[in-house]
Amino acid sequence: MSEGTLRIGIDIGGTKIAGVLMDATGRELRSLRKPTPRGDYHGVIEVVSAMVAGLTSTAAWPVSIGIGMPGSVSPVTGLLQNANSTWINSRSFQRDLEAVLGHPVRLANDANCLALSEAHDGAATGADAVFGVILGTGCGGGLVIHGRLVTGPNAVGGEWGHNPLPWAREDEHPGHECWCGRRGCIETWVSGPALARDHAAVTGEALSGEDITSRALTGDAAAQATLDRHLDRTARALAHVVNIIDPDVIVIGGGLVGLPGLVERLPAAIAPHVFAVAVDITVKAAHHGPASGVRGAARLWDVQRQPGTATP
Repeated sequence: MSEGTLRIGIDIGGTKIAGVLMDATGRELRSLRKPTPRGDYHGVIEVVSAMVAGLTSTAAWPVSIGIGMPGSVSPVTGLLQNANSTWINSRSFQRDLEAVLGHPVRLANDANCLALSEAHDGAATGADAVFGVILGTGCGGGLVIHGRLVTGPNAVGGEWGHNPLPWAREDEHPGHECWCGRRGCIETWVSGPALARDHAAVTGEALSGEDITSRALTGDAAAQATLDRHLDRTARALAHVVNIIDPDVIVIGGGLVGLPGLVERLPAAIAPHVFAVAVDITVKAAHHGPASGVRGAARLWDVQRQPGTATP
């Protein structure tokens, strides 16, 4: 892609769709944000189309379009798979988008986009191996090696949230039911809804993650204990990643990245579960914060397509 090409990134989330127009240096020229029309597949496409039109209204072509989304495009069927926004699964998402936009697009999982953004010019700049994590409504992971996404022949490279919670304790069996049809997935233990559910199960209080955090900061012992359990489960889950990939940097993004002490305490909490005598674990918060996903989507045309990614 030409260095002069402007880049559009779209990040389709469960509650909002964000868009950005960037130049080759990563400077954001324009940004937009719209609510996600939940349960409405064609509504999502309409919002994306309107957002692209809005971002390009003052831009000179050529413009590339990259889109981050929950799930991935199956290289076998060409259909969307594994999205927790289940109404877009089993759809020809890329083909339908390109038909409406009249322009080729490149798609990737939203956690892949976060990892790509942070490896390119964020918290993991210059690192050889980066594992990016989204902790929010769901949880997911993305893997970047030497600046390139690793997706694999099934487009599930880095898919972290739908493995079982490792080293599960007796009270963690058999685990909660997951929207994917399995039980005990990591997502059911470390996502935002999982945090609230765990607090309610232990204390009988139905609180949001924000309320749990606020109480912990004021010294509430029960709220702090909930955060401690969440930290322990997140650490065990990430230790599995370290034992398989041993990334140089783990980057955390998503709505839970601001949980008090989470990023700072994770290295020490991960270490006991790593298969090494002495460990060196680096965990960082996403430098670009909530914008990491949309910035990574804008970068999708800057990197060579890997096996398993959507064909432009």
